[in-house]
Amino acid sequence: MNDRVTRFGLALLLALVCRSASAQRLADMTTPAPLPAGSTLVIGFLGGYEPWNDPHRSVRQLVLQLRQLHGVCAESISNHHRTLAIELIMRALDRNHDGKLSARERAAARIILFGQSWGGGATLLTARNLEKLGIPVLLTVQVDSVGVRDAVVPANVRAAVNFYQHDPLTIQGRSEIRAADPKSTQILGNFELSYRDRAVDEQNASLPRRLLGGSHAKMELDPEVWNRVEVFINDAITGRLP
Repeated sequence: MNDRVTRFGLALLLALVCRSASAQRLADMTTPAPLPAGSTLVIGFLGGYEPWNDPHRSVRQLVLQLRQLHGVCAESISNHHRTLAIELIMRALDRNHDGKLSARERAAARIILFGQSWGGGATLLTARNLEKLGIPVLLTVQVDSVGVRDAVVPANVRAAVNFYQHDPLTIQGRSEIRAADPKSTQILGNFELSYRDRAVDEQNASLPRRLLGGSHAKMELDPEVWNRVEVFINDAITGRLP
């Protein structure tokens, strides 16, 4: 419990000194309702109280890249607007506009969720909400995840991967995720990185992030991490995951 309190306390401190997220509405989304048949919906959750459309945040940048792929719809959502993500998914899957999802509509879902810091925690919480609704998830990706229920991946998720760092004097991400049902979910890896001897370009980081964020903020800006995240997402979209 002390570890959880420390992780949340540091994350909250960093969030409070950063700018607040702008209001986000369903009307801000570009995803059509319903999704075109066979399309994949990718949702990225930002950490802290970062604005959902902040062009300097790596989650947002990856979402914009993924939008260039054929058959992919991608959205970035604030981690504290998870209900908006659920509403978006429900509308995207409701092909006959009857306000509910049939077994066929649920089975056809192609959903990928990823997030950083509190967004990593929001990723698994959202996957758990979708499990209750009977909606499968192709892949979840957590990057330096912070959350009290961000360790166990629900059985509706086909594959999951986790990136983290445990450098001193910084917010430390979840070091290990595990499957609630190993027969249903494949854990692709828990990958640790360190920034004690590795520089990252922080020119797009705010002054509070540079002063207080430490390795947690550096990991959010690390292009190597996000290149690997993109590869996993692409493999899930194209069916190349193991």
